[in-house]
Amino acid sequence: MFRKSVAVQTLRRTATRPDDVTDSPSREHSRRPFARFPGAGLWLIMTDCRVQTLPEQAWLEAAHTFIQEAICPTDQEPNVHLTQLVIDCVKRIWCSQETNHGFTLPISYSFVSVQKLRSRHHPCCSHLSWSGSAYETWAQEAGRNGNPLPQEQLLLLGTLTDLSQDLEQESRDGSLFVRDNTGVLGCELLGLDLSWLGHLFLFPSWSYLPPAKWNSSGEGHLELWDAPVPVFPLTISPNPLTPIPVLYPEIASRVLRHRSKLRVAQSNLAGKLVRLSPLVRSQQKTYFVLSLGESPATVGQAVSQVPIIVQIPAQLVWHRALQPGEDYVLTELRVSRVYGHRYRVWTTTPSSHLMLLNAECVQELELELEGPILEDEPKPAPMPSSSQERKGQKGPFRNSRLLHYKGTVTGVLNEPAGLYELDGQLELCLAYQQFHGLRRVVRPGVSLELLDVHLLQSVGGGTTRPVLAPCLRGAVLLRAFSCQKPGTQLSHQVYGASLYEQLIWKRQLGLPLYLWASRALVELACKLCPHVLRHHQFLQHSSPESPSLGLQLLASALDDLAPPSSTVRNIHSEILEEPHHCPLQKFARLQTPCSFSTLATLAAEGKQKAWASFDPKALLPLPEAAYLPSSQLNRRLAWSWFCLQPSAFRPAQVLLGVLVASSRKGYLQLRDQSASLPCLLLAKDSQPVTDPRLIGCLVRVERFQLVIERNVKSSFPSWKELGMGDFIQKQQASRVYVQFFLADALILPVPRSALLSASASASPQTELTSLEGPRVGQSRLFLLSHKETLMKLNFCASPRASIEVLKPTFSFQVSGIWLGGTQRKEGTEWGPPEPLKDVNKDQKVLLLFLGSSVRWFAFLHPGQVYRLVAPPSTPTLFEAEGSSCTSQRPLELAACGSCLAVQDEWTLELESSQDVPEVPGLHRALPESSLPNLLSGNFTDSLVSFSAEILSRTVCEPLLGRSWTKPGNTRAPRRCVKLTVALEPAKCEFPPHLDIYMEEPHLPAPLGLLPGAQVHFSQLEKRVSRSHNVYCCFQSSTYVQVLSFPPETTVSVPLPRIYLAELLRGGRAPGQAPFRATVSCHVVSVFSLQLLWVCAHCSGVCPQGRCTRQGPACPTQTSVSQASIRLLVEDGTAEAVVTCKNQHVGEALGLCPSEWTSLLELARGPGRVALQFTWPGAQLESSAKMSEPLTLFLRTLCTGPSVLRPIVLAFELERKPCNIAPLEPPRLQRFQCGELPLLTRVNPRLRLTCLSIQEPGHPCSLGAFAASC
Repeated sequence: MFRKSVAVQTLRRTATRPDDVTDSPSREHSRRPFARFPGAGLWLIMTDCRVQTLPEQAWLEAAHTFIQEAICPTDQEPNVHLTQLVIDCVKRIWCSQETNHGFTLPISYSFVSVQKLRSRHHPCCSHLSWSGSAYETWAQEAGRNGNPLPQEQLLLLGTLTDLSQDLEQESRDGSLFVRDNTGVLGCELLGLDLSWLGHLFLFPSWSYLPPAKWNSSGEGHLELWDAPVPVFPLTISPNPLTPIPVLYPEIASRVLRHRSKLRVAQSNLAGKLVRLSPLVRSQQKTYFVLSLGESPATVGQAVSQVPIIVQIPAQLVWHRALQPGEDYVLTELRVSRVYGHRYRVWTTTPSSHLMLLNAECVQELELELEGPILEDEPKPAPMPSSSQERKGQKGPFRNSRLLHYKGTVTGVLNEPAGLYELDGQLELCLAYQQFHGLRRVVRPGVSLELLDVHLLQSVGGGTTRPVLAPCLRGAVLLRAFSCQKPGTQLSHQVYGASLYEQLIWKRQLGLPLYLWASRALVELACKLCPHVLRHHQFLQHSSPESPSLGLQLLASALDDLAPPSSTVRNIHSEILEEPHHCPLQKFARLQTPCSFSTLATLAAEGKQKAWASFDPKALLPLPEAAYLPSSQLNRRLAWSWFCLQPSAFRPAQVLLGVLVASSRKGYLQLRDQSASLPCLLLAKDSQPVTDPRLIGCLVRVERFQLVIERNVKSSFPSWKELGMGDFIQKQQASRVYVQFFLADALILPVPRSALLSASASASPQTELTSLEGPRVGQSRLFLLSHKETLMKLNFCASPRASIEVLKPTFSFQVSGIWLGGTQRKEGTEWGPPEPLKDVNKDQKVLLLFLGSSVRWFAFLHPGQVYRLVAPPSTPTLFEAEGSSCTSQRPLELAACGSCLAVQDEWTLELESSQDVPEVPGLHRALPESSLPNLLSGNFTDSLVSFSAEILSRTVCEPLLGRSWTKPGNTRAPRRCVKLTVALEPAKCEFPPHLDIYMEEPHLPAPLGLLPGAQVHFSQLEKRVSRSHNVYCCFQSSTYVQVLSFPPETTVSVPLPRIYLAELLRGGRAPGQAPFRATVSCHVVSVFSLQLLWVCAHCSGVCPQGRCTRQGPACPTQTSVSQASIRLLVEDGTAEAVVTCKNQHVGEALGLCPSEWTSLLELARGPGRVALQFTWPGAQLESSAKMSEPLTLFLRTLCTGPSVLRPIVLAFELERKPCNIAPLEPPRLQRFQCGELPLLTRVNPRLRLTCLSIQEPGHPCSLGAFAASC
């Protein structure tokens, strides 16, 4: 603590410390005779100390030896008197204890040198003046929140100084050190008396902290708890003979703005210390600013104060001695102008002194200021008040509050970023000051006093607690050390201090954005370090030559919220100018821009949202679901998908990970510390990703789609139970993956030296090296013409392996053409291709990928040229003819001249198109089958290729039995997936629809096959059903390439309105007529009507709602209704037979919903009601008795004007465009026009399926008996 009483008595002594006073012991030694005989000197010391035991004698001998070696000057003889003085200090402190057990000497203690302390790797403390019970109480207090510092019985002796190295070097920066003959050790002191500098002290209570991980100097420091005890008495200087003439702050501030002789003379200033800035290091200069003021006469009155800049290196240590609220005198100051500051200020000179103010030793200097005022007087700083601050809040910006605060550090949030926790309730941010000195001291348990600190509340950005942040005008004073051991720090809490400084001083971030950025950097470090990057590499200082990876990942968000500015933070203005302006004065609440959650968290949150949104009633809305039997109902719920955009998360998520290729699944993955997430990438212009160099790169994506595919196993009896979760037997997210465009991603190459483990599942790319000579390898170019699907097949490890060791292995094969001969590499370039041995040999090749080489599947695409690189193990490796393949059969089927099994250590490189010679007859475009060939009965080529948009994806009944044999001869249920696609041939206004079926072993489906996606299918097998519809099936040769992702928003396009005759003109040319449209027409007659109640389980007829199935009874007695009606309509251009089903039957009959429900309930009794009208006006055929009221009602209804009326019909063709059955030719029909018969050729009636029926001119249909509804 500051010793005011001593300093007042020694006014002149504390005011100055001559630079030559560096070793007081040596000066004292010169006044006393040296002891020529150490043995005799020790005997005198033992006699004086009344040593009675051998341990005490041994302790004195060890103390004497230590003092002579570590304290006495090396160029002088041993000084017994110095030893005696040290022993006296030790005895005086030791005997002050109440429990010293009667010993006059602390024989359990031993002296320790600075060198030995610096070599320690564990913290410790020593309290000579404390009793054992005092330490136990102290340790128990520390143990409540942490581990106390371990006590060791050590005695520390040394000179207190502000010089770190050579005495003659002016390297002072305000730091304090303890020095002996063995070395120098930095220290922290709670209160400094300037008279202590340069003197030898015994430190009765102290702690030592070894260097932290972030400390690049590798040196620990001392924390001096109590005032040091001087070995030699401190010299007391007499008071000055004449009073010192001084200027007080009010006059001193006026001198700065007047043309006065005092502006060139040196003056003395006196006043109360009202403000103290931190030590500032700027432009290779260290300084601080103190402000002297006068106490206001009344509360709230403005304080008159004058700032003083202290920048002389020898005076920087004053910063540790100054205490706000004390009165001081500073001598021999001069007026100077600071660059960049508009006002003149007082500065110290090399001859300036600091002393405590004693009214008896000073005299106020009377001045009469003459001459004009050169500068306007700045407004004095008013006392802060909350009402004034509230008045300054305008718009979205808020004003911070200035206050004083005393508190205890209770946690370290982010030490490199300067973030701590105060009193368990507040956050403390020291980043806006240069807190290098405090950083090594601040830890839980440290007490701080904050002067002129800014209080910011509701800053946002993820910060929920109020934040205290001092700017360069505020002061952070250390009031008590911590008794706790420094906690174990994670790596991200150690590195990155210079990077965080760049965010403050270079990017000039406001506090809310800085808190978010520091939190985001911690998230990123936890995601990527240490298995992807080293912490110090990720959080390194950023420079144009070596940009920081962490800063690059945040650049996009920071540029949007705080664009880089060319202005520089003006330190002098921030400290000196009034009114005060600093980065902490105004702030706006920050809405968290984004979050960098781990991939595991992202996937888990996506699954949670997907299942939270899973609603069977929404997937199967009424009234469609009311007519579905149990099997169809559960099959429609078996698969669904859910897509999330980044904006669906709060805050928005940013996707981040290292791109790796999986050899177990064949797709790409993003990987971080927590998990791996499959991903589907597309380059620009719907092109696939083909460059393998992306493996190992860091990928950051803001625009992406998170896809969750949901698989549900359910047993809902009917639509009525859809809201009951008990019927869901199993639900799981079969796949969670992301898809994005490469153009929306930031790709950052990661240095290979930094990558520790880029992929655990895939073998890393082999770098070809040799122990001797230059780098040598061999490669060969090939053009990939076709790639087959990835599936599990049985392969032998070698041709000699037995059939019993066959195991299902993911594999695929590609066919291509060699482009030139083998090339060899020496140095960095590939040599010219070697001449081919057989020029006439077919250059087609079949490449087999299995094992770890499956990782190349996502990069191989038809039409691209690749370089296959292998080590030089076999001279003619690429010329082998089928020797590396397990069988010759694939060569025969593919008509290839050679076959190679790609080895695990081989690598793949993408070749630029301009570097590849053109080969005549080669086509790199994707294959496309013509529409007539696709939708025809010609089977000369049953493999077709086309691009299409997926309209729907459903689970369906398998085409070939209900079970299949897996690789390994195990039976499993056969699954089947149906894709309904809209073909996209060129010059096709209305694309026809087609069904594609996928069965085992081609399941699960490739990533990206979702409704709305554009996909290219290559080499699908074309088939024709018994109803003459064309459909396609996956084969082992099938290749799928996603061209575009589903749109983020779906736009509903209205159906085109046409005439029926237009369907006749386009019926013979697929794609020339719409598949779905609307037409205004008139219902001519009803052909048939059927109302059914069927069993939801077996679809049998249910009279009275009961299943009549014989044999094993159905598990449920639930029945569902079904209905159908066939109408004849015409619009004046053509006729059409329209089939309406289920809810559309009620629309066709003109019934409102309540009438339609009542009609179905009437049909529940018989279970089936069917009416057949053979032709308009003919006899009615009915499955029920004609006399029944229901039959009579339906007959009357179907022949009345409520049904035979004008309607607006939305329809689709019953005959699909993929139907290849021959069209019905026009027929001759006789008409009677009065008495004149007419014979004309009539086109065949169109067959349509109803989608909806509306009344002309009305948004909804009206029932026939609307008045009764």
